[in-house]
Amino acid sequence: MPRPVHFEIPVDNPERAAAFYRNVFGWKIEKWEGPIEYWNVTTGEAGPGINGGIMRRQHPQQPCVNTIGVDSLEETVATVEKNGGQIAVPKMAIPGVGWLAYCKDLDGHIFGVLQPDSSAR
Repeated sequence: MPRPVHFEIPVDNPERAAAFYRNVFGWKIEKWEGPIEYWNVTTGEAGPGINGGIMRRQHPQQPCVNTIGVDSLEETVATVEKNGGQIAVPKMAIPGVGWLAYCKDLDGHIFGVLQPDSSAR
């Protein structure tokens, strides 16, 4: 059964947000050395929970997003559309991580779907 594997928090000032979450929750937050401006967030080492990221906000209404891990991105996207959902952002490679798309449910909530694949470029 697919489960949430990642969250993203869009902010205007990533450095300020990183300091806030470090100070409030003790999260480990490090700038990613990938092709986009992104900070990886580690929320803990054991037990239930997921890790995530902080990113610079791209537009004023950009929501926080939860991402679900899936075995096949293409099959999941097709199933979303078959059930009345929409594709908000089509399939893209996240280098060294996998393939990601953003979808909308029937109420317009955005969620990510991620197919892990370390060879994604």
